Amino acid sequence: MNQNLIILPVILPFIGALIGLLAPKSPNTQTRIGIATFAATFAASIAILLKVNTAGHLTLLLGGWEAPFGISFVVDRLAGLMVAVSCLVGLAVAIFSKDDLESSLRSNWFYPLSLFLVGAVNGSFITGDLFNLYVWFEIMLISSFALMTVGNTKSQFEGGFKYVAINLIASAFFLAGLGLLYGKMGTLNMADIALKLSVSPAGPLVNSSSALLLVAFSVKAGLFPFFFWLPASYHTPPSAITALFGGLLTKVGVYAIMRNYTLIFTQEADFIRGTILALSLATMLVGVFGATSHFDMKRILCFHIISQIGYMTLGLALFTQLAIASAIFYTAHHIIVKTNLLLIAGIVQKKFGTNDLSKTGSLLKKAPWLAILFLIPCLSLGGIPPLSGFWAKYSLVKEALSLEYYLTAGLALIVGVMTLYSMTKIWSEVFWKKAPEEEKITFNKTTWNSYLPVGMFCLLTVFIGLNPQILFTYAEAAADQLLRPNQYIEAVLSTEYIDTIRKASFAANTLNISENDLP
Repeated sequence: MNQNLIILPVILPFIGALIGLLAPKSPNTQTRIGIATFAATFAASIAILLKVNTAGHLTLLLGGWEAPFGISFVVDRLAGLMVAVSCLVGLAVAIFSKDDLESSLRSNWFYPLSLFLVGAVNGSFITGDLFNLYVWFEIMLISSFALMTVGNTKSQFEGGFKYVAINLIASAFFLAGLGLLYGKMGTLNMADIALKLSVSPAGPLVNSSSALLLVAFSVKAGLFPFFFWLPASYHTPPSAITALFGGLLTKVGVYAIMRNYTLIFTQEADFIRGTILALSLATMLVGVFGATSHFDMKRILCFHIISQIGYMTLGLALFTQLAIASAIFYTAHHIIVKTNLLLIAGIVQKKFGTNDLSKTGSLLKKAPWLAILFLIPCLSLGGIPPLSGFWAKYSLVKEALSLEYYLTAGLALIVGVMTLYSMTKIWSEVFWKKAPEEEKITFNKTTWNSYLPVGMFCLLTVFIGLNPQILFTYAEAAADQLLRPNQYIEAVLSTEYIDTIRKASFAANTLNISENDLP
């Protein structure tokens, strides 16, 4: 029964989405179905997180077919954490949407589409097969494109076209990499590929697949130089949808890079890590420069998504247990903080009718509670102690210095300072300065549906900052699993199958048989 828990974060959102499609098209009905489904999915994800923290790995072989011949779902500590945080984001956005979205949007497609999206995100985290990862990516693409254009405005269709165009190109790279990999290895099960590559001299033969998949995952993650679609599209939909995208979608790409380049593509480690390091630093710089140069709140926050992705992949490039643990900690922290900031941007937009900083102001006096709620994730994103962002940046910089990557550590600190500068620009314009023609402005009121998820995320940010050892201890255990791929292999494949592959590889190497003859 415990193993069957794995399927719930995928099945529950899909069931809820189908019920929503069949239910009466009324805002209240759709809202109740959406929030209830997200709440149930989040509860299931917490149960999985607690179980995997004890068991280490949970594996579900669908249809009773043993891996690698059937479909495998695998949850380790990294996947369990990512599923739990993504379900939390889905629940928060569902609550926020009751106040943010017009009733016509909530009564039609928003909740079913967002449930399909979160279900696909969870499927990406727990799949044990690369082709199924591709399938989940495509479901995410379809759902996110529909959500991006849900308002039927010109800017949304323009942003949606850019988003789909570049992601279709990424899908082509993904498919090409999968085709080459399957032709060489005869399987797309992650554990099976990792096993065969670990016992055979076929490692250099998969470098082409490794490069193609890195391009595909980099597009999904928003790494340099494949990031340009993100700031051109994420700011166009309603704020609730932007928050859902900003919190989750790029992290799926980051997760795919972490998973594949610790489990499968480990043969040319120095080259891959050097490439990821260069891309990470460029991503950090380009993202923060874009943020400092804009004067629109949502655009600034969207550029910060890019710069912070660089920190996450930087931990993988350094490739020590502490560095990878820091990257995992950073990823969880950023999902919470970035979603929160984009939700707050939605409240600001609702109050002023715009995200243009020049047309805002006086919110410190008019809405002091909102100012406090913004200040917490703002300072956390900038890395100010004792909030969660400080510990995430501190551990990465500390590890870079211990490895004598002085330029890397210096750039990480500079980007942190520039991040804080661009965030204080939002603070001074929206909250501190006097609004233009303040006496003529009527601030739109906001209900508790908007403040509840924002307050929840703020409390969680403060809690993690004051108790970083809880999340960091978990992240270190997750990093240790990533650095021990044999644990993943043994959790998925049977002992008999593993022994058969190893014996066949030994015989092939002894007799100088081609790797193509391996089963």
